[in-house]
Amino acid sequence: MGLGAGRTGIGMGLRTWGPGPNWGWRGTQLGPTGLGVSRDRTGAGRAGLGCVAAEVRDCRFPRQRHRGRVPIPVPVPAPAALSRPAAAMLLLRAVAGRRLPPLMQLSRDCSRLAAGSAAPRGHRGAAPVLAALLGLGAVLAYGERRRRIAQAARATPAPQYPRYTRAEVAQHRTPSDRVWVTYGTEVFDVTDFVELHPGGPDKILLAAGGALEPFWALYAVHSQPHVLELLRDYKVGELSPEDTAPPAGDTKDPFSGDPPRHPALRVNSLKPFNAEPPPELLTQSFLTPNELFFTRNHLPVPAVEPGSYRLRVEGPGGRALSLSLAELRQRFPKHEVTATLQCAGNRRSEMSRVRPVKGLAWDIGAISTARWGGARLRDVLLAAGFGDETVGDGEWHVCFEGLDADASGTPYGASIPLKRAVSAEAEVLLAYEMNGQELPRDHGFPVRVLVPGVVGARSVKWLRSVVVSPSESPSHWQQNDYKGFCPSVDWDSVDFRSAPAIQELPVQSAITEPRPGAAVPAGELTVKGYAWSGGGREVVRVDVSLDGGRTWRVAELGPRPERGQGWAWALWELRAAVPAGARLDIVCKAVDSSYNVQPDTVAPIWNLRGVLSNAWHRVPVTVTR
Repeated sequence: MGLGAGRTGIGMGLRTWGPGPNWGWRGTQLGPTGLGVSRDRTGAGRAGLGCVAAEVRDCRFPRQRHRGRVPIPVPVPAPAALSRPAAAMLLLRAVAGRRLPPLMQLSRDCSRLAAGSAAPRGHRGAAPVLAALLGLGAVLAYGERRRRIAQAARATPAPQYPRYTRAEVAQHRTPSDRVWVTYGTEVFDVTDFVELHPGGPDKILLAAGGALEPFWALYAVHSQPHVLELLRDYKVGELSPEDTAPPAGDTKDPFSGDPPRHPALRVNSLKPFNAEPPPELLTQSFLTPNELFFTRNHLPVPAVEPGSYRLRVEGPGGRALSLSLAELRQRFPKHEVTATLQCAGNRRSEMSRVRPVKGLAWDIGAISTARWGGARLRDVLLAAGFGDETVGDGEWHVCFEGLDADASGTPYGASIPLKRAVSAEAEVLLAYEMNGQELPRDHGFPVRVLVPGVVGARSVKWLRSVVVSPSESPSHWQQNDYKGFCPSVDWDSVDFRSAPAIQELPVQSAITEPRPGAAVPAGELTVKGYAWSGGGREVVRVDVSLDGGRTWRVAELGPRPERGQGWAWALWELRAAVPAGARLDIVCKAVDSSYNVQPDTVAPIWNLRGVLSNAWHRVPVTVTR
C-alpha cells in the first residue's frame, strides 16, 4: 500500500489479498484527484508522497501461512522540505499511536526484510494493521484538505462582475461621467487614475469609453506585467459575451508597416522606433550616411503614396495653398543646405546617472549631419500670401503637422516663430532630398521640414500642413514636452506653461573615439569627436584634456564645406603621446562663435526630462603596458 499526492489531493494505492483461485492480487484505484493506484510497488503518484512495498517472507495470516508480499513502508526520495518517508512515518505515528522504527533505521530494517530476514522485534505481523491505519490516515488527510479548500472558497468567493456592452462603456468618457476603458474582455473605471497617469491626463483620456489596445500598441511599456496588475485594481465589469470581439483592425500592430533599418543602429526603442549610430561610426565621415542617420520617431511611420500627396498651406484671412509633390519640386527653386540635426535628449543617459529622468536613454549618437535639398519655406509662404507684413502685430508662428498620428488620429506637431520661417538667412526648407537621394521613409518621405540650428523636434517629418497662426502649435510636443527646468523641479511641481519651448540648442561636443573603458596601446593616441552649436553659431575651438581637466590642449578642427554659417557640426581630433600603464580621464569642451562654452558637470543642468545635456564629455581610458 502506498500514500501519494495526486494532481490535487492525497492519493492512496492499496493492494489487498483475497482467497482467489490463484491467490492473485486485487487492485483498487480512485481517480487522479483522490486515491491513486499502485501495482507491485506503491509510492509517489504523479506528484507526491508515498511508500514502496518490500518483500516479506514467512508472514503468517489467519488460517494459512503465506509466503508473499506485505506492504511495508520504505523511504522514497522527495525534493520537498519534509521528505515523503518522513511525512509517511509522521502520519503513521499520529494515526497508529504505536512506536514505529526510527526514520533513520527504517531503510535498513526494510532492506533486511526484503532479504528474507525476520521482522524487527515487536513488529512481526503488524504490517496489515499498519497498512489499514495508513489507508485510514490517507483518507482522513485527503478529507481534511478538501474541507479546508471548501472553507477557503466560502471565505473568499470569486467576485462576480456585471456585464456591459461596448455602447454602455462608450457613455463613460469624462471624469463627471466616470472614465471607463476596456482591455481584452474586462471593463475598468480609471477615473481615479487619470490625474496619476505618467503621460498626463490628456493621453489616457484619448482612450476614454473605448479599448486600450490601440493606444498601448503605440507604447510598448504598457505591456509590462506590473501595468496590468495596476489596471486590474480598477476593474468594474466584463464585456458581454456577444460584444467581446474588438472592432476590426483595433488590435492590428500599427508599427507593422515600418521600414527596415540598418543593423548597425543601436536601438533605444522599437515601437516607436528610435535608434542612434554607434559612436565609432558617427564621425567616420562629415555627412552621415542615410542608413546611419539617427532616427527619432514618436509614432508609427506612415505609408504615403507620392502620387496622391498634397501639402496644404493656410493662414489668416482664409488664404490657402495646396501643393502636390510635383508642384513643390517644379514651382519653387531647389535650395540645398548642409545641417546637423540633434535630438533634445542627446546624452540623456549621462543625466540619468545623476538622478532618474524620463525619456529614451540616448548616448552621444542622437545627432547626425546631412545635405538637405528642397524648397525654401520662405518661398512657399510668400507664394501663399504670407510674410511679416501680411500678419498682425505680436509674435506669429508657423505650425507644422505630420501625417504620423496616434490611434485617435492626433498627429505629431510643432511650430517655429514666423520671423525664422520667412527669413532668407534662416534657410528653413521643405525638404524632399537627403544626401542627394529622396528622403528615406524613416526621415520624412515625401516631405519634411528642416529647421537648421534648431532642436530636431521642430523639423516635422511626413509634413501634411503648414499653418500661419498667432499662437504656437497646440501639440503636446510643443506645449508639454521639450522644455528645460531648474534641477529642483520635479514631476509633482512642474508647470510646463512656465517654460518656453526649446528652439535653438546650446553648444555641444562629445568624444567618439576611444570608447569609455577602452584599453589603448602606449605611444600616440588619437582622440576624435564632434562639436556643434545651435542657432548657426559656428564652433571656433575644441579643448581636450587627458587628465580630467587639469591641463588642456586644443584639438584640430576638420574641414567644413561651408564656413561662416554654422548649421553643421565640426569634426575634430587630437593626437597625443601616452605612457604605458597610464590611466587617462579624457575630457572635451567646445566653444562657439559667441564664446558660449559647455558646463563642466551634469548636476547643475539636470532636469526631469533629461534634455539639453551638454556638460563636458568624459571618457576614462587605460594605457596598456
